Amino acid sequence: MNWIDTIAQGVLLGGLYALFAAGLSLVFGIMRLVNLAHGDLIVMGAYLILLVVSLTGMNPFLAAMVAMPVMFALGWGLQRVVLNRVLGPDILPPLLVTFGLSIVLQNVLLQGFSADSRRVGAGALETASVDLGVVTLGVMPLLTFASAVGVIVALNWVFYRTSLGRAFRATSDDPVTASLMGIRPQGIFAVATGIALVVVTIAALYLGMRANFDPTIGPARLIYAFEAVIIGGLGSLWGTLAGGMIIGVAQTVGAAINPEWQILAGHVAFLVVLLIRPRGLFPRAFD
Repeated sequence: MNWIDTIAQGVLLGGLYALFAAGLSLVFGIMRLVNLAHGDLIVMGAYLILLVVSLTGMNPFLAAMVAMPVMFALGWGLQRVVLNRVLGPDILPPLLVTFGLSIVLQNVLLQGFSADSRRVGAGALETASVDLGVVTLGVMPLLTFASAVGVIVALNWVFYRTSLGRAFRATSDDPVTASLMGIRPQGIFAVATGIALVVVTIAALYLGMRANFDPTIGPARLIYAFEAVIIGGLGSLWGTLAGGMIIGVAQTVGAAINPEWQILAGHVAFLVVLLIRPRGLFPRAFD
């Protein structure tokens, strides 16, 4: 067994899980909202990209660029019309609403696309690889990991280098005081959810190109996203990337020992981290 190759593949797989989790971490960090429909929104984004590719023949990456403003508008509208109404000290209403949204999305996708598995074709990119001597890495996993790092860098830049980021941090810390300073928390929350769904679109692109998907796989993607966020520490975007990598490496090592252990190994790694560091490895608020 080539352990270097196994660990390298796990790290790259972690990039995909980090993309799943980044939007979830963003929304939670700003408004303490746990979105149970997050996985289904990723799947919806994959179907939207597939639809654009099917109708126009576009390259999937260009199709994702087309889908991004649509997903941003969806996130903005969802937050303004639905989620802002249930935000508050009680976490139960947002959980119930997003759970209901998850069920609705799954059934809408089933009606629109059937239960058949689909995939976004990526041509030669699906099998392209880079030989580094010690290991051979697929181009697609490398692009996925690079995109995850790029997303984390971009989100951190927005948070800590822009006026919008200052508004995010102020609203997250104290919405009442922020509103007295001229910031409208409901509008800020809507923009945050819109940005989160842009990140979801990037995750959906790689989900669609790397594996088959169907309308019912959203909850499984949500579990990976939750685990990555919690391992990394709530509110830490770089921690989310680290959490995704830990899950990815645990899964590839588990699969190398016994193929039946792949999924289980990731969950065991999550539980071990949770027992040792209940607040995650790098807990941090957006301050």
